[in-house]
Amino acid sequence: MIQVVLKRLLILPFLLLVFSVIAFALIQAPPGDFLTSYIAELAAGGSSVDQAQIDALRRTYGLDQPMHVQYWRWVSSLARGNLGISLEWRRPNAELIGERLVLTLALSLSALVFTWLVAIPIGILSATRQYSFLDYFFTVFNYFGLATPNFMLALVLMWGAFHFLGISVTGLFSPEYVSAPWSTGRVLDMLRHLWLPMIILGAAGTAQIARIVRANLLDELKKPYAEMARAKGLPEWKLVLKYPTRIAISPVVSSIGWYLPQLFSGGLVVAVVMNLPTLGPLLLRALIGQDMYLAGTIILIYCLLTIVGTLLSDILLAVLDPRIRMEGA
Repeated sequence: MIQVVLKRLLILPFLLLVFSVIAFALIQAPPGDFLTSYIAELAAGGSSVDQAQIDALRRTYGLDQPMHVQYWRWVSSLARGNLGISLEWRRPNAELIGERLVLTLALSLSALVFTWLVAIPIGILSATRQYSFLDYFFTVFNYFGLATPNFMLALVLMWGAFHFLGISVTGLFSPEYVSAPWSTGRVLDMLRHLWLPMIILGAAGTAQIARIVRANLLDELKKPYAEMARAKGLPEWKLVLKYPTRIAISPVVSSIGWYLPQLFSGGLVVAVVMNLPTLGPLLLRALIGQDMYLAGTIILIYCLLTIVGTLLSDILLAVLDPRIRMEGA
């Protein structure tokens, strides 16, 4: 297993290079550039910029260079640990991303933990009590979770909290803590606001994972090794938890590769609706404004998360399922 991990780490720079080319090409695909969007925005507001100033800005940002030169300028800066300067914000990308990365981490990991802690027990209970009232109840609950868009659930819960409780649940901080430095009070205030977006972001994943665990566990409980264990007198709860559950949650573990970057995007529409200061809305604004260096850096971070998530899922699968370790050997 160590050799597999080392091989993945060795090809990581090559994969990031390939992803950087794809990301930069996609960002450059729309017509125009940042200055085109900036000038159009000024014109819509009744302002204007003379041509000399436009040419000076184009030279300053390197937008007068061919695409391959712009790409090399960006990727060489990344290789030196410099994430570049945001064209729109006029600030280092490291500062813009760093401000939101901590909040994105807190929200994403809490949503992931919530999803697993709720979905896996629901899947186990539904499978071990097949066709019972509990199974039917969770089935209906899962269908509602899959069918309801996250942004609609966010709107309903926001309206309910404001209408019945008289509180606003948007954002991750109270007004007095939005711009305050980090302190114990700010952390506690964030935790008080974190639970609602955590539930909203984890709702669809919880319903999906619960159905997967139920289906896989039902299949495992009917296999010969389970029947043999019952014949030998092994208690049902010990049988379920010792072998079938570990195999049933393997597809859940294998989904980390795509689920992790999805959570890190903060559920883009949900983040916009609830005014969450995560990376998702920042990426959306960068794409709309054609802030190519900021958008490319965030997309590359998502690609890195996909690679790391896939590696973590492979390691966890090998720990959960001995057959994978034997095949690797």
